[in-house]
Amino acid sequence: MTPTNPETIDVSLGQRSYPVWIGRGLLGDAARWRARLRGRHALVLSNTTVAPLYLERLAQGLDGLQWSSFLLDDGEAHKSFANVGRALEALAQLGATRDACVIALGGGVVGDLAGFTAACWMRGIDFIQVPTTLLAMVDSSVGGKTGVNLPAGKNLVGAFHQPRAVVADIDTLASLPAREYRAGLAEVIKGAAIGDEPFFAWLEAQADALAAREDAALIEAIARKVRYKAGVVARDETEQGERALLNLGHTFGHALETAGRYTTLLHGEGVAVGMLLAARLSERLGMSQAADTVRLQRLLERTCLPTAVPAGFDPQQLLALMRLDKKNTAGTLRLILWRGIGKAEIVAGVDEAEVLAVLREATLG
Repeated sequence: MTPTNPETIDVSLGQRSYPVWIGRGLLGDAARWRARLRGRHALVLSNTTVAPLYLERLAQGLDGLQWSSFLLDDGEAHKSFANVGRALEALAQLGATRDACVIALGGGVVGDLAGFTAACWMRGIDFIQVPTTLLAMVDSSVGGKTGVNLPAGKNLVGAFHQPRAVVADIDTLASLPAREYRAGLAEVIKGAAIGDEPFFAWLEAQADALAAREDAALIEAIARKVRYKAGVVARDETEQGERALLNLGHTFGHALETAGRYTTLLHGEGVAVGMLLAARLSERLGMSQAADTVRLQRLLERTCLPTAVPAGFDPQQLLALMRLDKKNTAGTLRLILWRGIGKAEIVAGVDEAEVLAVLREATLG
């Protein structure tokens, strides 16, 4: 498609600042993103689902470079150390120097693994995020969090490594399955639930347009979420304080994903259920009102996201997995809860008995 003038959002980090471009036809707009490559080597890291659809289009912008591709199988289970090792070997085979660039063409798994690979090669080389899922466009491609999973838990190993640019071409969303698209909407809703009640109200009004993938609503939703996250990242790049708020629902959600061995719930689905569990816990602790929980649940349901813990999950196992969360301190749970829509906060020393009670109610339901 012919490139359009994209929405541009700057992530302001001094000399490491970078643009996020959101629009149509950006994969083919090589004059824009090619300028962010500084050397003559590039490794395109993608997966076996995305590469057949978009690699050729991206490759047209790599003429004159020495480049190769490395493909993962699709799915969260492949965000592993073994695949990081294989990607590093691909860089070695390419003869990549310190001015090389890794280009992540895919969703969150591809972006996380590509960024971690780039952070490791020669102690850090450039990478560019080319997200092809809604979830990656609004969340994982922005902010420099990279990582891989361990059997013990999700994203337990990683590095902060900022990209040189983010190229969010919404043309790629046309091939995105409905379930994957809805999972991305969970991250949009999460951003509004954390700190922007007017945005939450806008999402309630635009739920039908977003479900229909209407361009204007979609670009506006992506831009508002990215703009919010960019501001947080600029103020707290390495998650020493405010950035932790972006993890609303994640402690519950990651436990659900891990317990399901990354096959039962997509990440966005885990976040959706996790947000609702965090809202119920906030209500139980007297921090928020039932009306806020109901409002969140209704919006999740309108966007066809799950709101229940899958059958067969064990509350004690989920609690044990939550203890491994990176936000915890001094052996106690540190969760992101809220005092209502748009009013999230970090709560340390959360009583495990209260968390377990919420999990038991959810798994019995």
